[in-house]
Amino acid sequence: MSDDPRIDWSALRAAAQDVMKRAYAPYSRFRVGAAGLVDDGRVVVGCNVENASYGLGLCAECGLVGALHAGGSGRLVAVAVVGPDGEPVMPCGRCRQLLWENGGATMLLETPAGVRALTEVLPDAFGPEELVRRGD
Repeated sequence: MSDDPRIDWSALRAAAQDVMKRAYAPYSRFRVGAAGLVDDGRVVVGCNVENASYGLGLCAECGLVGALHAGGSGRLVAVAVVGPDGEPVMPCGRCRQLLWENGGATMLLETPAGVRALTEVLPDAFGPEELVRRGD
């Protein structure tokens, strides 16, 4: 999976590490950066942004998906997410769902255990197509 020639994992990780330095994490001090390769060749990035209400902070993946749509949309092909030490971290469940809706089952994710398709890290996922009312 990780040998897809379209994906330069070291460049994606470097972009995630760079944006991680700009994270706003005064409460947890756990800075996270995310970088994603879009199907049109662009790289979009995001970092976590905390606030004083703690639970309403934005994950790096949220910023990445926001940048994806602000930049003209598209589909995510590959995503790298790094923590404060610059090494891969696993997205939370909410972010896995967000990545699923913007990259799909075949989107590749660099995890601490290696590169995996989203189907491996979010089994039995659902998307907008499951929300369509049957019979309408």
